[in-house]
Amino acid sequence: MLYRRVTLQKTRDRLSGRSMRWLALALFFLPGAASAHPHSFIDMQTTLVADETSLTGLKMVWTMDEITSADLLYDAQNAKTGSDIWKKLAAEVMARVLSQHYFTNFYREGKPVKYLDLPSEYQLSRKGDQAVLEFVLPLARPQPLTGKPMEFMTFDPSYFVDMTYKDKTALHMPPALEKRCTLALLTPKPNASLQSYALSLDKADAPPESMDLGQQFAQKVTLECH
Repeated sequence: MLYRRVTLQKTRDRLSGRSMRWLALALFFLPGAASAHPHSFIDMQTTLVADETSLTGLKMVWTMDEITSADLLYDAQNAKTGSDIWKKLAAEVMARVLSQHYFTNFYREGKPVKYLDLPSEYQLSRKGDQAVLEFVLPLARPQPLTGKPMEFMTFDPSYFVDMTYKDKTALHMPPALEKRCTLALLTPKPNASLQSYALSLDKADAPPESMDLGQQFAQKVTLECH
């Protein structure tokens, strides 16, 4: 079951006055994690939400690694999907994602594309020993499919959390768009010195914000339609 937006709004309001740390620091970080950045890993899949003429959003599925998932799954225990425990955990996780603008930058013609403040749907579930967050990121205004390409990147700016598409097969579109649209995935190749710097960071370290470390490792997805 996908949970009502009002639950998320209440949770977000309750957390908004607090100092919010990054997704992993706020919910997922466990003592004993590896000493180098990144500390947590999220395997992503994204499906375009579109009609015949416009892109209206992105449906994202984030599967967290086992260590990252451990605290969440411990809190859920043997609770059934759709129970109040899962709803509460889902709202807390989603509120932290929203505090970082979905961890997603979306551009068209070099200009940022805005999103709505709340997802149109979201849920948290279990897949074996892994927690899975699913949500729809709704665009504030539908984007015409034809015209200039659209680009988006999903990443943790601090690179504390590695957010990655395994390959192009993790990107999906409605069948009706397959003949007229293409999705391209670009995976950067940071130089050796940047990789060494990331590996040198310890659990308590945070790279300077001006460095934008996470973006330098972030994959870029390009959507182009005719």
